[in-house]
Amino acid sequence: MRRDKHLVWNYPDAQALDVEGKRVAIIGGTGGIGRALSRHLALLGADVVVVGQTFRDAGVPGIAFIQADLSLMREAKRVAAELPTETLDMVIFTTGIFAAPERQETAEGIERDLAVSFLNRLVILHAIAPKLGTKRPSSSGKPRVFLMGYPGAGQVGKPDDLNAEKSYKVMPAHMNTVAGNEMLVLDAAKRYPNATFFGLNPGPIKTNIRDNLLGKNTLKSRVVEALIGLMMPSANVYAMRIAPLLLTPDIEGHSGAMFNNKGQAILPSRGLTDEHIRRFMAASQALVIRTGISDSAS
Repeated sequence: MRRDKHLVWNYPDAQALDVEGKRVAIIGGTGGIGRALSRHLALLGADVVVVGQTFRDAGVPGIAFIQADLSLMREAKRVAAELPTETLDMVIFTTGIFAAPERQETAEGIERDLAVSFLNRLVILHAIAPKLGTKRPSSSGKPRVFLMGYPGAGQVGKPDDLNAEKSYKVMPAHMNTVAGNEMLVLDAAKRYPNATFFGLNPGPIKTNIRDNLLGKNTLKSRVVEALIGLMMPSANVYAMRIAPLLLTPDIEGHSGAMFNNKGQAILPSRGLTDEHIRRFMAASQALVIRTGISDSAS
């Protein structure tokens, strides 16, 4: 990853963070980094709604829940309709898995990693972005959207075989989701001037995100996650580290910026030209339409 030395923000004291009463939606907030962020922001005084399959924080003050299977685009469309979009200050997308050793396909005909880690984000974002935060006080600044992925990693994706139907290999399939999320940030920053959009690269964090690749509770999975846990910050540590970035006023005028696991600004991946982004987004929208729902940006 290449540092963007032109964007520097001041790390505020945790007590100075303007969190009380903020309304936050975390798509994928029931596990891993999303859950750590939801609990941390709620503890600081935010009103958080999380979206996912299994809610583990019932009774935790400040956290509400929308249940959904985000491998399905029709579910993503429903979630977009149920979110309190007009009053939201912030939306954080964290849902993700790794591609499986053998190609998996959802009931809607989409390669599963692509559906879970990227396409549902596109559907939800395109549906909510035009009206995001429109009923908030005008003095609150623009609403913010953060997409968790691996921006700046040099991935450009394959729009000509986005659904991995011509050929399937684990890492190329997963890199389509990596590239897609970075391009979604860049595209949205130009498409929706009423809000601000940012990419987050947390690096490896010990979670269950690799279960689909390594096998849940297998020896391989336990060894890999143990090593990551020894060398990298936990989801809770990362959440506390990155929360000031989510709230700092210093990034207000920098829609489209990306940040590494320390909150430092990084440059977009080379090769993400306007034309390539256009082709990738068009291929993504065509896949969404194939599932039988419309894409709000089409």
